[in-house]
Amino acid sequence: MSTEGLSIGISVGGPGAGAADRARRGSRRAASTRRAVWAPLAVDATAILIAVLDVWLVIPEKAPPYSIYLSGLACLALAGRRRLPFGVVLLTVPGFLTGWSQLAAMIALGMLATRKQTHWQVWVGAGLVWACRFIQWPLSDFAQLSWREHVLDGIYGVLVAGMPIAIGLLIGARAQLSQKLGELAASRDRERKLTADAVRAEERARLAREMHDVVSHDITLIAMQAGVLTAQESPAARQTAEVIRQLSTRTLEELRSLVGVLRSGTGDEGPQPGLDELGRLVHNCAVPVRLSIDEVPDRVPPKVSAAAYRTVQEALTNVRKHAPGASATVHVRGEGDALSVEVRNERPRHEATELPSGGYGLTGLAERARLLGGSLETCPTEDGGFRVRARYPLAV
Repeated sequence: MSTEGLSIGISVGGPGAGAADRARRGSRRAASTRRAVWAPLAVDATAILIAVLDVWLVIPEKAPPYSIYLSGLACLALAGRRRLPFGVVLLTVPGFLTGWSQLAAMIALGMLATRKQTHWQVWVGAGLVWACRFIQWPLSDFAQLSWREHVLDGIYGVLVAGMPIAIGLLIGARAQLSQKLGELAASRDRERKLTADAVRAEERARLAREMHDVVSHDITLIAMQAGVLTAQESPAARQTAEVIRQLSTRTLEELRSLVGVLRSGTGDEGPQPGLDELGRLVHNCAVPVRLSIDEVPDRVPPKVSAAAYRTVQEALTNVRKHAPGASATVHVRGEGDALSVEVRNERPRHEATELPSGGYGLTGLAERARLLGGSLETCPTEDGGFRVRARYPLAV
């Protein structure tokens, strides 16, 4: 893994980035909660203030005290219009009939219509508000009105009772429409997700067939040919053939596991090698490696353990391909709430030969780290070697 052909740097957002995102989402939720609490209170306070002004500005000098008290009660009752809308309408009726709390009664009726829509309570409240506007107090004055004044009062009563109901019905219809649109959007999202899952499952099945039919067949032939070579008289040839056969068998087993995962269509990656198999990996990698594992917790999440194994595996593979003859050090260390994996190699001792490469090893490690909320850093060292360092959070 020399600087030649591999002097790239890959860095992704670490656990701090994920924590910052969660903090921002939490602050937005807190702000939304505060708005949901204070906005209704502000609206209620404004409604009460307007209703009080409506009463205070029209009170005559010689008004009966009971009419003032009933009008004040009607204004204060607006504080409970969200919880008991029908009861608040009933409380505003005496103040409207004998006093001047017309606006308070209209506000209460509008909230009742918004909450109940076409419920019988809405029509009862509308009838009471209309009667309060139609009937004048005291009744002796009402009896002295002409028929023209009664007709006008009836028309004005329809306007006073009808306008808040119309506004309430409009607001309620808008809320119902928003709810229906939200349900429709959620239904479309579910349908889109199901379609994507179906396409993904079909593609996974196709990939599984291709891998089984092509790669598995070729690896099996390699293992068979290596088995034939083990019959050679040369000890070195037999040893090399045995190594090839073991690697082919192990690769075939992992390939079969991967094909099974692709066919299952689930997000579970199945059984994966982890930290407990690092010793065997280092022993069979054909690279001089010094392995150290310090302060690693007893329980490491399976995904983190598998990611650490794959990091060491890819790094040692790159050492074999790009830094022949170089030794490497592997250091796995627990760092509080994270697991650190560092692989460092010396400069190559021999000239590297061109070998086939997928070209996505380090990129895949970076993507795996990003999905786990970790980070991956790669850089050349001052002595001509290369360093790969990954950090994975343990809270996955």
